[in-house]
Amino acid sequence: MFTSTPTSIRWTGDGEVVQIDAWGEHSVRVRASAAGDVEDTRFALLDPTPSTPAVVVDGDVATLENGRIRVVVTQREGLDWQLGYTVSTCDIAFLDVDGRLLLKELDAGGALKLRARDLRPVLGTDSFRATASFESDPDERLVGMGVYQQDALDLKGRVLELAHRNSQSSVPFVLSSAGYGFLWHVPAIGRVVFGRNRTEWTAETTGQIDYWITAAGSPRAIASAYADATGHAPMMPEYGLGFWQCKLRYWNQEQLLEVAREHRRRGLPLDVIVADFFHWPKMGDYRFDEEFWPDPDAMIAELHELGVELMVSVWPQVSVDSENFAAFRRANHLVSADRGTDVQMTFGGPSMYLDVTHPGAREAVWALCKRNYHDRGVRLFWLDEAEPEYGVYDFDAYRYHLGANARVGNVYPQLFSRAFHDGMSAAGQEDVVNLVRTAWAGSQRYGALVWSGDIHSTFADLRRQIAAAIHVGVAGIPWFTTDIGGFHGGDGSDPDFVELLIRWFQFGAFSPVMRLHGDRQPSSPVTAADGSWRVATGADNEVWSFGDEATGILEGLLHLRERLRPVTRGLMAEAHDAGQPVVRGLFHEFPEDPAAWTAVDQYLFGPDLLVAPVTALGAREREVHLPAGATWVDLRSGEQHEGGRTVTVPAPLDSIPVFARDGALPELIGAL
Repeated sequence: MFTSTPTSIRWTGDGEVVQIDAWGEHSVRVRASAAGDVEDTRFALLDPTPSTPAVVVDGDVATLENGRIRVVVTQREGLDWQLGYTVSTCDIAFLDVDGRLLLKELDAGGALKLRARDLRPVLGTDSFRATASFESDPDERLVGMGVYQQDALDLKGRVLELAHRNSQSSVPFVLSSAGYGFLWHVPAIGRVVFGRNRTEWTAETTGQIDYWITAAGSPRAIASAYADATGHAPMMPEYGLGFWQCKLRYWNQEQLLEVAREHRRRGLPLDVIVADFFHWPKMGDYRFDEEFWPDPDAMIAELHELGVELMVSVWPQVSVDSENFAAFRRANHLVSADRGTDVQMTFGGPSMYLDVTHPGAREAVWALCKRNYHDRGVRLFWLDEAEPEYGVYDFDAYRYHLGANARVGNVYPQLFSRAFHDGMSAAGQEDVVNLVRTAWAGSQRYGALVWSGDIHSTFADLRRQIAAAIHVGVAGIPWFTTDIGGFHGGDGSDPDFVELLIRWFQFGAFSPVMRLHGDRQPSSPVTAADGSWRVATGADNEVWSFGDEATGILEGLLHLRERLRPVTRGLMAEAHDAGQPVVRGLFHEFPEDPAAWTAVDQYLFGPDLLVAPVTALGAREREVHLPAGATWVDLRSGEQHEGGRTVTVPAPLDSIPVFARDGALPELIGAL
């Protein structure tokens, strides 16, 4: 039966509760439970922004209209001849303001007796294996969902795992060309099937079905509504707009300082330099190793005199040999195993992960990092291993303070970012940004700059990162970066790798954050004074490390990034204020152009710059689709092209095709 309020519809029957609430302008939240009432969990959703919904219950049909979205709930009751008793159910359809069907729950199919909301009990628990099934437009295009290592833009017809892995960030928000955005507000391990005939969201174990849907209109309006629902990114600080230098790994203080000094000697821009992993004595000590970093205060002071910020790596792993292990263990601040031993990773020695779902663990790790880093002037943290990266991804083997990993595990990286955001904010720092390898819905409000993980040094991987940048922006994370040149492999003496590095650097110049990183070969061993082993350091990875021709090209791109600083600053303001992605698929500005929904290897850097990276070895030209409805100017030559067609343009090694929309940014003509 129906009950209602001015902002909600509630249906109960056959042991099920379905709750539909207006949740922000043009948007609703739907929850369903078969074990008592629904819960108001807030894993990603914030309090709804004001709206003016209208609710009408008329017999067996209830409607909720909220701006541009209209929800129709139809209840049915009748004798089930096979069961021999009366059963009750309801189904839900979502329409836009013009009455056009956007999405509807799966029909029962008559004698098939299909369940759109399938809450199947996990026997002996209060949890369910939950599946929400929808009939969908077979011709719709779907984008979003975070970082998956694939080079497809349209996700229709694909199956995605709802779980984090190294180089995979599952952010369960999808945008449809049909005009809606959909958030699966369940942090459980699961999967989504974007089939031609139906869409199915599955959680392996959860307490309820919970999703949010908006029909705000254009991709721009949907992005804004989603940011209002889950949080806006802070304003990117000024040092996020320039160049970030990193390698695996600067293994001592003097080596790192000398790179920063060389940038200044050469007159090269540098905003951030990174002290990567194992600058600590033991995993989980959260401090500098005195032997290799004898005077971090002097180092940080010199960097600040050079105008460079230091970013330090922080892992959630705690070695059993760490000076902090016993305290974390006594306070139940470490992840535990439901079976077997608690050792969860052995890189750098046996270790366990911090349980950042525990508020006390978040406070404890921040207290250490504040004392040993932040109080010394460190304003940036590299939150690595944030999936977390278990030695084996047995998601059902681990348990957190919030519950079983299989039930809540996908929220882990969001709370890892929160630990540092909240601590840094409480310490008086504004506009927090931290580099993190994984994210979930809502991570953006905690200053999460997502990078795409330990990818390989190949042109195929470069192409996948362009798709990832578009998808993660749709999923509400406007700050994205990659390891320029790829992480695994890459020999600076190999001309093929140098060409890849140059092409990747060109992509990096038009990324939200431009960051050079990678495990360059050959590596060199590192030992302590007592002869004990330390993690190796990779080969040189500075812009002057790859030969004279490459040095000239890469240095030119650093200066180009500086010229772009006003543009990038404006895009960051738009991300902060209006929830817009920095990297945008062509569809974001040109949703009426069918080709814009499938163009996977080019993108918009903000509303006005169309960027077409070269993603093939030896290529010296490439095809570029120019969307209809605009005139496009090649910023290298000043040549003008009408939109609505595909052109072939030159792309010599020292050049990336970039086009300006309708005469925008004339000051950049000839700068590329």
